Amino acid sequence: MAETALDGILSMDMGERVVVVPGLEDVVATMQRFVWQDYVMFVIMLMVCMVIGVYFGFYHASTNAQEYLMGSRNMQIFPITMSLIASFVSGISILGIPTETYLFGVQYIYCLIGLVVMSLIMNYIYLPVFYGLTLTSTYEYLERRFDKHVRLFGSLLFTINMTAWLPIVIYVPALAFNQVTGVNVHFITPILCIICIFYTSLGGLKAVVWTDVIQAVIMFGAMILVAVKGTLDIGGLNTVITRSLESGRIEGPNLDFSLSTRYTFWSLTIGGCFYFLQVAAINQNMIQRYLALPSLKCAKKAVWFFALGLCAIVVVCSYCGILIYATFHNCDPLTTKLAREKDQLMPLLVMQVLGEYPGLSGIFIAGILSASLSSLSTGLNAMAAVILEDFYHFFFTRKLTEEQSSVVMKLTVIIFGAICVGLVYIIEHLGAVLQISMSIGSIASGSSLGMFTMGILLPWVNAKGALIGGTTSLIFMGWVGFQAQASIAAGDLSFPEKPLTTEGCHYHFIPKQSVAVNIHINATDFVHPEEKFILHHVSYLWYTLMGTFVSVVIGLSASFITKPLDPRDVDPALIAPILKKIIKPREFPNEPGDGIIYAFETPERKNVPLQTISQPE
Repeated sequence: MAETALDGILSMDMGERVVVVPGLEDVVATMQRFVWQDYVMFVIMLMVCMVIGVYFGFYHASTNAQEYLMGSRNMQIFPITMSLIASFVSGISILGIPTETYLFGVQYIYCLIGLVVMSLIMNYIYLPVFYGLTLTSTYEYLERRFDKHVRLFGSLLFTINMTAWLPIVIYVPALAFNQVTGVNVHFITPILCIICIFYTSLGGLKAVVWTDVIQAVIMFGAMILVAVKGTLDIGGLNTVITRSLESGRIEGPNLDFSLSTRYTFWSLTIGGCFYFLQVAAINQNMIQRYLALPSLKCAKKAVWFFALGLCAIVVVCSYCGILIYATFHNCDPLTTKLAREKDQLMPLLVMQVLGEYPGLSGIFIAGILSASLSSLSTGLNAMAAVILEDFYHFFFTRKLTEEQSSVVMKLTVIIFGAICVGLVYIIEHLGAVLQISMSIGSIASGSSLGMFTMGILLPWVNAKGALIGGTTSLIFMGWVGFQAQASIAAGDLSFPEKPLTTEGCHYHFIPKQSVAVNIHINATDFVHPEEKFILHHVSYLWYTLMGTFVSVVIGLSASFITKPLDPRDVDPALIAPILKKIIKPREFPNEPGDGIIYAFETPERKNVPLQTISQPE
């Protein structure tokens, strides 16, 4: 038998006949079936977002900063919950979780236990404090509890994190659009950013929330559609489960106690709990929505509905991961380069399942990009609040009028949106930057969570302690993260994948060389082949907990070395409700620091030396 290859097509001489095997390019061309009906569905989604922005920008416009940023604090539970889910679940999650399951199995799903624990902690410790203070910026708490410098530090961490994260949020889903259409990612990302900037700057929080509702419905509906249709196409649920069990992708929790093991039950539940705390319990993106509800009771309900919705999304995305394997179980599309990037596996499944039905592929791509738009709009709206409430008020004393505040907030949205567009271009040309950027959130999260935790749970900590603890944690975790990057570059880290094969491929291809870097996985998301413990080889799921621990320990120690606060002197509104029952109040609330106790106080007696006060007869 003789073989010749011409233009990607392999011809095999079988004696009496010649069998022409399609090349990779031919298969890719047949998979890119994004027709005009799909584009129509995609454009309709974008138009709906713009109409909502116009409605809340002109016909139901905000009259002041509180309405623009907080929706006048009278929003309803359903839209806020949907907004929370849509904001949390970015396109990175929609594409990343299925890829994670395809390559490594269902271990990630056990993080949902940590999510439930986080909901309990948030409802009884963090949320009551934030809601009782009627904050606009979450970081205002840090000034009330410590001082303005701690507040500025917390706000700066948030700004850096958002600036690094938002371009990735919009770039990664653009790869999905590129997979099904062939359209260059840098053609679609500016269009998406401009539309997002338009409705976010015009309509404020209400526009963001209601577009999130539409986007969440599209996103979840598209995932369900792919899961159901894909399952039916390969023979039903039994086929999916059987193939996944045989490959080891469906498995029980890994009870390994090693901190450097990629995913364990302990890192997913304990480490995952602290990760979710940082993202959902103290982050401006999320807290801003809880505080937009009319009561604490409503906010607590929203936490549970958010957790329930997030569980549903993670389960569906994980199922889509094993569905990808069941569909391509004998011909791995990554090895054959049918999917050029790992984050393009889910779009590949979509084209396999829905490509022959005009319009349905467009709905799914609209769902992925909806997830990105919701995260981007949430981030931009939160940045508007932080810039106005934290940075402006720190550097300027002049009070702004409502009109001037509106201009500042809208300019913030426009400027940071433009920065996101620019950074997308940088990310493409500097691939390593993408990995570093995705690690920044984990590096900075422990420092931020540590400062809030010290304020709410440790009334002895003073401002110096909080700032020293937060700064030390940031430096320490930065060192750990960048050492991990260096280890990856040196090839010292590797990670095992579940078995994959190309034995059943029906097309000709040149095998792709395996690489250690994964575009959607955190850069520390690896295991070390040796058993010895190395600090910067710790799983990234422990990052937030490590950073929080360092921040709290150093902050508490520094406070006691300097001068710890007396818990009785801390405003009860600034500490967790459970501590209010433990800390015994002063017998006389007006007891001064010099030890002189006044039995009562009147306006005339306030700040008057003791000897000048005549005794009552």
